[in-house]
Amino acid sequence: MSALPDPPCTDTCVLCSGGLDSVVLLAWAAGGAPVHPVYVRAGLAWEPQELLALGQILDAPPLAGRVRPLTLLDLDVRDLYPPGHWAVRGQPPAYDTPDEDVFLPGRNVLLLAKAAVLAISRGVGTLAIGPLAGNPFPDATPEFFDAMGRALSLGLAHGVQVVAPFAMLHKADVIRVGAALGVPLERTLSCMNPRDGMHCGLCSKCRERRDAFAEAGIEDRTRYRSPSPRTSRS
Repeated sequence: MSALPDPPCTDTCVLCSGGLDSVVLLAWAAGGAPVHPVYVRAGLAWEPQELLALGQILDAPPLAGRVRPLTLLDLDVRDLYPPGHWAVRGQPPAYDTPDEDVFLPGRNVLLLAKAAVLAISRGVGTLAIGPLAGNPFPDATPEFFDAMGRALSLGLAHGVQVVAPFAMLHKADVIRVGAALGVPLERTLSCMNPRDGMHCGLCSKCRERRDAFAEAGIEDRTRYRSPSPRTSRS
């Protein structure tokens, strides 16, 4: 695992979805300067379940009392995606599909732009976001984050830095970091079709999660509605 940098030494807005990666990022950042968790609601199918999970996580150790109150922003993308889009319907691609099949065009552009305006209103100049090593999307590269930071700084007439501290880590590494920080990993929600607080067990995000816990050598206490399709085929 690549060494993590020290947590930010200045106030930071952390884009946090309630997923495993962003919750561990939030817990890591909370070891430094004041941290402002930000959730951007975009009208996607899994968001109500994500928000419930995130609220429970923020009210429990190790984050309770250690971060600023959650800020909920709205930026609806349902006028950009077709009505039948899988992320709007809540019908994600199959278990073994590649990451490219779940690309949401413009997602990080929109998230960062909205969060940056909030950050500037609070005098915060750092935005943290949680992509990992191997992320194939064009809006998750160091070049994109550098360029986005420069554009936001120009457009808002205020210095903005976009950081991705976990960009050299894989999900198994993040699980190990989260376990060391005492994050209740089983409460995080990394699923594209959750119900009643449970992961579906059948989407590619559930596959990534299962595989990462196995690789990390840490018990996966996640509640899945369905067993792995790989198990049922064996």
